Amino acid sequence: MLVPKSYSWTAARARLPPSRQVLHTLHNPRTWALFGVVALLVLLWRSTGSAAGDMQRFYCWGPAKSPMHMTANENEEWYRHRQTPVIFNPHKPIVINDSSITYVNLNEIQSTVDAVKKRERVLVLTPIREASKHLPQHFDLLSSLTYPHDLIDLAFLVGDSEDDTVAALAKELERVQGNPEVAFHSTMIVEKDFGVKMSQEVHDRHSFEAQGPRRKALARARNYLLATALKPEHSWVYWRDVDIYDSPPEIIEDFVLHDRDVIVPNVWFHRYREVDGKMVDIEGRFDYNSWQETPESLKVVANVEKDKDLVLAEGYKNLKIFGLRNHMALQGDWREDKDVEIPLDGIGGVNIIVKADVHRSGINFPCYAFENQAETEGFAKMAKRAGYGVYGLPNYVVWHVDTDEKPGNA
Repeated sequence: MLVPKSYSWTAARARLPPSRQVLHTLHNPRTWALFGVVALLVLLWRSTGSAAGDMQRFYCWGPAKSPMHMTANENEEWYRHRQTPVIFNPHKPIVINDSSITYVNLNEIQSTVDAVKKRERVLVLTPIREASKHLPQHFDLLSSLTYPHDLIDLAFLVGDSEDDTVAALAKELERVQGNPEVAFHSTMIVEKDFGVKMSQEVHDRHSFEAQGPRRKALARARNYLLATALKPEHSWVYWRDVDIYDSPPEIIEDFVLHDRDVIVPNVWFHRYREVDGKMVDIEGRFDYNSWQETPESLKVVANVEKDKDLVLAEGYKNLKIFGLRNHMALQGDWREDKDVEIPLDGIGGVNIIVKADVHRSGINFPCYAFENQAETEGFAKMAKRAGYGVYGLPNYVVWHVDTDEKPGNA
């Protein structure tokens, strides 16, 4: 553009506002307020333009609708380039309301030395036959046990009895359970006959000829009682004969402290004879079924193994095994340390404390010849075969009723 000749710099400057007026305008608050408003409008315009651009980009990459409004096909088309997410939540509880389903957690059932502190349940089992006369003493001893009675369950099996054993047992249970100070957690009476006709007289049931059939029948009675009474909540099983004369009240606590799979005491009996004008207790040895094998006895056992059905019975001269095994009954002294242990290969059944898991594992009382032993001695053989420990306490004595047996089998 050409400037006319009459237009000069001097003329242009004359048309500009005076400098004083410019400075006055710059110092005017209204000028700065107007400048701020214009700046704010510019910023808002630029931000609106950025959001519009983002929306334009979203529109380009996806359908022009909310995912909530997509059809199934549109949703599949939009997400097919992505893998299906998988969320694992193993801690989400499952609620089962079907009352026909019972849950049992045996992992929580333990047999420990802290049985009382951990409130471990004890099942006391007693098979009986024509034993009415022993029941009052039996329940007096049970009532004196110091293990908490609310943790003890009692179970009895009565079989092949021709007397009033069931009635007498029921009356004794009613007497004990009616006393809140000694009542037990629960009691059970099981009745099962096995067709045993053998007399309960000592000379009959302890004769050599009776041992095989008698021990097999007794083994069946023990197994029936165990299968009926053992519950998931039981930690210990205490087998206790009805004809025990005396035993320490703290016997359960004493035995669980040893933490053994199977453990038995020594079993003696009181018998008084006059010596030099005084009555003296001979402290007779009763249970010869708790024993240890010896090299000599193992040789005999190896020979008799050919007869798989032969049941060896201890304490009878009729068998070559007589006198070859180490009998716990001939060892020990109740005046010495009661906690001394010895390993055993066979045990008697007067007083046995067993960890319940031993029975749950299938170790019971063979009613047949197992390694030429039956009932409690077969039980010990079976337990050891399965890897469980079987022990005896030679100085811990439980006193049995004196059966006044004839010499010869002891």
